[in-house]
Amino acid sequence: MSGYYPPPGAPPPGQPPYQQYPQQGYPQQQGYGQPPPGPPGQAPYQQYPPPGPPGQGYGAPPPQQGWGQPPPGQHGYGAPPPGQYNAPPPGQYGAPPPGQYGAPPPGQYGAPPPAGPPAMPSPGYDLRQRSNINVDRAADDLRAAMKGFGTDEDKLIRTLAQLGPLEIEAVKQVYKARHKRDLMKDVHGETSGYFREGLEAMIRGPLDQDCEVIYESLKGVGTKESALDDTLLARSNADIHAIKAHYQQRYRRSLESDVKGDLSMKTERMYDMVMAGRRAEESEPVIPQQVDAWVKEIYDATEGRAGTDQMTVCAVLTARSNGQIRAIAQAYQAKYHRSLEQVIRKEFSGHMENALCFIVGAAVDPAKNDADLLEDSMKGMGTKDTALVRRVVMIHWDRQRLQQCKAAYKHFYKRDLVERIKSETSGDYKKLMAVCVSLA
Repeated sequence: MSGYYPPPGAPPPGQPPYQQYPQQGYPQQQGYGQPPPGPPGQAPYQQYPPPGPPGQGYGAPPPQQGWGQPPPGQHGYGAPPPGQYNAPPPGQYGAPPPGQYGAPPPGQYGAPPPAGPPAMPSPGYDLRQRSNINVDRAADDLRAAMKGFGTDEDKLIRTLAQLGPLEIEAVKQVYKARHKRDLMKDVHGETSGYFREGLEAMIRGPLDQDCEVIYESLKGVGTKESALDDTLLARSNADIHAIKAHYQQRYRRSLESDVKGDLSMKTERMYDMVMAGRRAEESEPVIPQQVDAWVKEIYDATEGRAGTDQMTVCAVLTARSNGQIRAIAQAYQAKYHRSLEQVIRKEFSGHMENALCFIVGAAVDPAKNDADLLEDSMKGMGTKDTALVRRVVMIHWDRQRLQQCKAAYKHFYKRDLVERIKSETSGDYKKLMAVCVSLA
């Protein structure tokens, strides 16, 4: 089966085909976990059966103007400017660039692939970026919600939930300049519980929140492994380097040394590979001969031998782009009739098993991966509230990602995500989580 790959846009191995509908929206900067953009006009990545009328597909915004959305052609403080964080990538979501899938670039047959241009940091991961949206009204609304006797929790939720990564940084500065107060301290003093935890996660913004999550996960006895996985796995090189630099600046200590001190030997080595930030860029081509070699490497390190060469598998999967991992997963399924995730579940255990499945899942079907993580936060006895807050806030920054996660959740779990979250939460915490998930 050498050289065989399902066509671009095919569903993940083992999944039934999804209907495809054109995605609408603005072109987006490629962020972490996102596949490389294709040429405009192609159909997007696999689509789950849409809940709406024909033409309103998975990944397409609703036809009516929704809560918190400005009129067409405008954008206020509650919406990102065109071309930033909440727009779908142009072209086929999940497909490599044209002419590079299933065939080497012209004139380069058998040659090593050229290094692709590096991705920019995701919005909110370069603190030098500035919002061009006036956030004075948002800052005033936040102060009004907490001024005087009592707190207007609904106004706090409405205002903060609408702010994008760049706008939240601007609001903190404007709030301090106009009201001579610290927004984080005011919110901390006026709220409590998981409601406070969610609001503070939003106020930190995505970069500072990632560092906070990592730092807290390493404190005390035992490492909160899922928190490390959520924040460090399947990230772009640019985001990894931004997280390392901000962590060093904030805590005056190295991220690598802190993580190493809390992990077992082989998992520590895997995270060393992750934190190096040297994955293939999403702009690099997917070349079948290389994919076949990586598939053989994984097979020889797992099913093709007695025992498992764990570090070889880690080295392959932590160094490849999402597009390359998708191709590896498809080729492995086609050649050995087992999914790559099944092989990992059989050959690995514990944190390394979960981490490698996370890497593969985030590449093969990122929307399902997000949906699975949210369900994992809520299933069984009791809700893992800190994990739910972390995951909802992380996904809410990217409205396109959120929209696809909701559709995947509906498809795989046969329930509405907002209603599911409401059933597991209460009070202002429930309102905050529901509003965050209702944004897309």
